[in-house]
Amino acid sequence: MKTIYGIQYLRAAAALAVVFFHAAEKTGHHFTIGAAGVDVFFVISGFIMWVISDRRPVTPLEFIRDRARRIVPVYWLATAVMVAGALAGLFPNLVLSLEHVLASLFFVPARSPSSGEIWPVLVQGWTLNFEMLFYLVFAGSLVLPRNWRLPAMSGLFLALVIAGRVATFDGALMLTYTRPIILEFVAGMIIAEFWLKGRVPPLAVGSALMACSLGGFALIGLLALPFDELITGPLAVLLVLGVLSLEANGCVRKVPLPTLLGDASYSIYLWHTFAISVVAKVALEIDLGALATMFVAVLSGTLIGVAAYMMLERPLMRRGNARRVAGGLAGRAAE
Repeated sequence: MKTIYGIQYLRAAAALAVVFFHAAEKTGHHFTIGAAGVDVFFVISGFIMWVISDRRPVTPLEFIRDRARRIVPVYWLATAVMVAGALAGLFPNLVLSLEHVLASLFFVPARSPSSGEIWPVLVQGWTLNFEMLFYLVFAGSLVLPRNWRLPAMSGLFLALVIAGRVATFDGALMLTYTRPIILEFVAGMIIAEFWLKGRVPPLAVGSALMACSLGGFALIGLLALPFDELITGPLAVLLVLGVLSLEANGCVRKVPLPTLLGDASYSIYLWHTFAISVVAKVALEIDLGALATMFVAVLSGTLIGVAAYMMLERPLMRRGNARRVAGGLAGRAAE
């Protein structure tokens, strides 16, 4: 698939927003709006999956296998580091249980014995529970005629959200999967369908949408306003629409650094908290100023993610792609 650089840059920006959010949290600053990077990720995820499936048709099994190769190995490794660190006493506030570790590894929402929150061992992995739900439903939709897939998925996710509004759930599974945030995947797919049909907002409209989105995020951040996915979800949709308008009108060019950060966004997201925690602890020991600590934490969190991408994620992806190509060639030879 031809790279859509605007989407790459949004992936980078979303990952960095989350890094800033956690770095600020650890250093006494305020950047809660950085958590909205997750909303941007979800809209982008819906967009990418719809575009990829249109340009490279796959079976449900092939889709799940490809997604697992992309997501699971690095996440399991990061979770293993958390477990090993807890066993070694490096994370004194992390309480482990076999049930919770297994739920974390297999993307099942469960309450953490450390806090009672519905978090996996690697806290930021909570978003992957939503991603895996989306992937499973998306894979199931691939057995339907193309024109039925988007309405079927939209109807299912909307029904889940409505169920969450009209019923009371206590279990972690239903509390998670009835959140309105799942509609961001649907929004991404709808945007993708318009993109594939060439129906993108004109440049002036796209620029206005992007300005409204960034202005909304900035207003929430500067005034420290309360927010949830019902607010940040629509802002994320406007941002993606605006960027795609710029892309379609030839206003986006390849720039190496943000392209690399976009490629590494998943690894940055998974690994940045390890570096931030170390920096926060060392800064406390050497009495480094709060602003300097924030800067070093953000830089370190980003760099460890890029390093993990270069040394772990990219080699694993290449190996998986090589196996897929080899399997395809073997299948054609057998025919």
